[in-house]
Amino acid sequence: MAQRIHSPDLTRRAFAVDQAFLALGHRTFDAEGARFVRAPEYPSVHDANHVHAVRAATPEAIVRLLERADREFAHCRHRLVRLDADTPPVVEAMLVVRGYRREATVLLLLEGELSGDAPAHEISPIEDEAGWQAHARLKHADWDEVAASKGLRDVAHVGAQMARVDRAKSPPATWWLAYVDGTPCGYVASFPGDDGVGQVDDLYVVPALRRRGVATALIHRAVASCRAAGAGPVVIAADVDDTPKQMYVALGFRPVGVAQKYTLRLSG
Repeated sequence: MAQRIHSPDLTRRAFAVDQAFLALGHRTFDAEGARFVRAPEYPSVHDANHVHAVRAATPEAIVRLLERADREFAHCRHRLVRLDADTPPVVEAMLVVRGYRREATVLLLLEGELSGDAPAHEISPIEDEAGWQAHARLKHADWDEVAASKGLRDVAHVGAQMARVDRAKSPPATWWLAYVDGTPCGYVASFPGDDGVGQVDDLYVVPALRRRGVATALIHRAVASCRAAGAGPVVIAADVDDTPKQMYVALGFRPVGVAQKYTLRLSG
């Protein structure tokens, strides 16, 4: 079957909703030819403190932008710049020579229905303190797994900050908990967006219960939530080096683009 070719407008909207989801719950402002997302209360969460929508197009303008970033993110031990299709190429070149390291996620888009039926698992929206406490425990487990895979040490506090970041995004985002035998075992977020494109994000299932359809059930519920809120196409993101992207394609999502981010980790 031939792959569907997405229009440039839909591709830009897919990138925009991904950026909007990251910015939820944080202060945003435009300065020096870019958009800043800033949350001093979560200094260790990279996505809560970053720059995107970069349109500065000369070396001098980019230097001013990076100097502004040093001032705005003085509370952080990182600098993060996210690129998109409209970012001038000179931005990426200057980040590379300044020692920023590239990472990437692939954005996939669902325009029709998901393939197959939703497995029969209990899934409920987080609506009370008990739900958020369960989410926080799972978020800690999620982050511990990520940190171990990357060889990071003494970063347990990051999981606690990430759990608070998620809570700050709700609403308009909704987090869903999956239960097996009455015990919370996974979560996902749904975000209806504001331009007709929704997003499914932040999917996690405890290792012991993977390959039992829990993740698929969560995705079905999150997509249904986006559609019920008025979204048509729905975006999901995956690390380019991770395997979930294959599951998303099997469910009917199609690749639309690669979102790049450049990170500088500061010493001290």
